Amino acid sequence: MTTEASPPADRTALVTGATGYIGGLLTQRLLDEGWRVRVLTRHKEGIEQRGWGQRVEVIEGDADSADDLATAFEGVQTAYYLIHSMGQADDFAARDRALAQTFGDAAARAGVRRIVYLSGLHPDGELSPHLASRVEVGDILLASGVPTAVIQAAVVVGNGSVSFDMLRYLAERLPVMVAPKWLNNRIQPIAIDDVLHYLVGAADLPDDVNRTFDVGGPEVLTYADMLQRFSAVTGLRHRLIVTLPVLTPHLASLWIGLVTPLDVGVAKPLIGSLVHEVFCRENDIDSYVPAPDGDLTDFDDAVRAAMVEAPADHALRNVVAVAAALAVLVAAAFLGLRRRA
Repeated sequence: MTTEASPPADRTALVTGATGYIGGLLTQRLLDEGWRVRVLTRHKEGIEQRGWGQRVEVIEGDADSADDLATAFEGVQTAYYLIHSMGQADDFAARDRALAQTFGDAAARAGVRRIVYLSGLHPDGELSPHLASRVEVGDILLASGVPTAVIQAAVVVGNGSVSFDMLRYLAERLPVMVAPKWLNNRIQPIAIDDVLHYLVGAADLPDDVNRTFDVGGPEVLTYADMLQRFSAVTGLRHRLIVTLPVLTPHLASLWIGLVTPLDVGVAKPLIGSLVHEVFCRENDIDSYVPAPDGDLTDFDDAVRAAMVEAPADHALRNVVAVAAALAVLVAAAFLGLRRRA
């Protein structure tokens, strides 16, 4: 069920989080499709440095300010909410909750026609703190009174996606992995181009649609499968992977911090998501937003596209990373044995 939409040139989209990976690419995609784009940012200098920086209207302000949001929402039809905490502050959930409530209330007062929020795929039941917070943010926006589309995705495959960067560096730097047992969990990755397709398409959903949508690529893989497929596509040898049940999320984040350039504070929420099996439980969005021309991108092609502009890694880093990873894993195994003794 598709819907008639106004020409993009007649509409204005507000993008929050435009200095981030997905926010920046979404801004470019909206501009390419003829939208007028406004961005809300605390530091306009970060926008001016972007290739599209001169093509957008910049509102310098903060998403926790009702006054700044009122200015940003003026004349906006679609608002993209791409804000979530990745740090380790104890109050991140409370902050995310307050930001979402302020955003939803301000959007309703301004008469915004639709909110689009990118969240994470998740199972039912108990979730990691960061994934639970993202789900809560979606619920708050859905209750705002503004028709909201919560687009739920798992690992986004693209150069600059933190979840893909973690996968890439693990595959490149560790020919032998003694790794957490969550490497055997099933995940439905999706190419960045397909995520952008659904985010843009969600702006044209009928006004009575207020719900979550699962989105994913054409394949459900384990994380170990993705590591092996990445290795094959990029010309690396088959990786030897052995899972270790005693490696806790905290130890795993330390392991990731040593093996990859990712900060431990960023790695921990990513790992918290990966301990769950995350794949689409419905494909209802296809009834509203047809799949991209040529269909969804398979994992191998998504990796090829991501690696076109990816910076080269360095062999010396690999040696150091392997040594550091082994040290953490030996410590983890020792702790696990002591607990069982």
